[in-house]
Amino acid sequence: MQNKPIIYQVFTRLFGSDKNVNQPNGDRNVNGCGTMTAFTPAALAEIKALGATHIWYTGIIEHATQTDYSAYGITHDHHAVVKGKAGSAYAIKDYYDVDPDIATTVPARMREFEDLLLRSHRANLKVIIDFVPNHVARQYHSDACPEGVEDLGAADDTTKHFSAQNNFYYFPGEQFQADFDLQQDEDAPYIENPARATGNDVFSSFAGHNDWYETVKLNYGVDYTAGRVTNFEPIPSTWEKMLNILLFWAGKGVDGFRCDMAEMVPAEFWGWAIPQVKARYESIIFIAEVYNPAEYHRYIYDGHFDYLYDKVGLYDTLRAVTCGYANASAITGCWQALDDIRPHMLSFLENHDEQRLASDFFAGNPLKGRAPMLVAATFSTGPVMLYFGQELGERGMDSEGFSGCDGRTTIFDYWTVDTISRWRNKGAFDGSRLTPQEIELQSFYKTLLNLCSNEIAIQQGEFYDLMYVNPPSEHFNPNKQYAFLRHSERTTLLIVANFDSEPAAIDVQIPEHVFKFYRMNKRRRLRAIDLLTGKAHSICFTSELPTHVEVPAYGGVILKFKTI
Repeated sequence: MQNKPIIYQVFTRLFGSDKNVNQPNGDRNVNGCGTMTAFTPAALAEIKALGATHIWYTGIIEHATQTDYSAYGITHDHHAVVKGKAGSAYAIKDYYDVDPDIATTVPARMREFEDLLLRSHRANLKVIIDFVPNHVARQYHSDACPEGVEDLGAADDTTKHFSAQNNFYYFPGEQFQADFDLQQDEDAPYIENPARATGNDVFSSFAGHNDWYETVKLNYGVDYTAGRVTNFEPIPSTWEKMLNILLFWAGKGVDGFRCDMAEMVPAEFWGWAIPQVKARYESIIFIAEVYNPAEYHRYIYDGHFDYLYDKVGLYDTLRAVTCGYANASAITGCWQALDDIRPHMLSFLENHDEQRLASDFFAGNPLKGRAPMLVAATFSTGPVMLYFGQELGERGMDSEGFSGCDGRTTIFDYWTVDTISRWRNKGAFDGSRLTPQEIELQSFYKTLLNLCSNEIAIQQGEFYDLMYVNPPSEHFNPNKQYAFLRHSERTTLLIVANFDSEPAAIDVQIPEHVFKFYRMNKRRRLRAIDLLTGKAHSICFTSELPTHVEVPAYGGVILKFKTI
């Protein structure tokens, strides 16, 4: 297991978008679109300075769009089966190509991506891209696949609903139908005959407007209509084709894959494919978007994933505590449930699927995100992820078009993200267009994430939860405060997060077991440094007397000291 990854996720086409027209449902010409060239050495240096070790470029691979690129030999997508003017980055149209939207010169888009890889690596950032294995755009067609590679569906027997060697599931004699207009602004309606299963496991010829109607489900040899009977021998055609796609991008030099909806693909496929990729590219990492805790061990040990989303667990708990729906003491249950695999769990508070911390649908105040982020970042040796703009308090409260006002930054529309545009300031990154609060918040994230990169006790140290010896009292409120230790061979960190709107003067009890377990010396007077502020404190660190800590509102402390 490598050192703790710090991942900066960025939605590629939105990062460099500066047009600021922001017309709802505006097309590319009206609202503009960012390209890969926005990630200049200066921009990457700023992201690296935040503490990032990895950058996840979301939306690299070509996906369906309403923008017409037929002049470049790219098949036009019917608007009825594309969500939003820009289209979803998760409706892949060609696994072997780069999305034309993010290219400065469309015919040179692959070369521009290779240059982006080179710039990122020179900035000492490892690169993660999406691998979307469960579904593809309804009009998927690869015009960039290597010579000799058979396209998805090219050899399918469309007279069969299921065959282990088909790439899709078919409904012979049935045409695709929907509860929305299949013509829209096109000259003719969208026709798919025979219909295929829709990406969110809709095994019928019909898809509703709330389904992933813009996608079709890939067939990995599981017959869902026959009770999920598996047919994995001989190896299904889809397995071979998807392995080749992974090897293609690994060969380009990417350092990791974030695997979309990985649990909708059989763990057996991952257990077959990932070791083969790692046999050629030993240091590459695989991150799974998995939401079923009952499957976690399977996808780690059988599927060979390095990391899994800690969504149903730490994220959900931290969100509930932040919003006042749960007590801070509930965080203890997160590590208790997953303690044996905690180094494999990726923590986050924002990503492209989730609502922004500062949105009215979540915390409503970016400062309220500091305490939960403190816990998420330092809770374990596993990776932590930041979504672009989170460090600036981006609210995600725009109504962009297909993506309405839902507290999320759109993944379907052309748009300019206000905080990112002002931070970039046309590539100057001088902070002159940021507010004092945004500068202060960015400084907090920068300090915290760099601590995660540099402090051995956070990188590799052990975790000790202090909540069991700190029940409700006049001097400690487990409804609003969470306290724990991170310990390495010579250094101890006392970390306290305060979810309250008021600063707190609290007394933290340290159990006798800590000193015996870690073979630490007790000290009635000890010099500690708050790593978040750099201020020195004199504290007592024994089991006989509590450790007094002053904790700011919506914030916390990381007190570092030596006890050996």
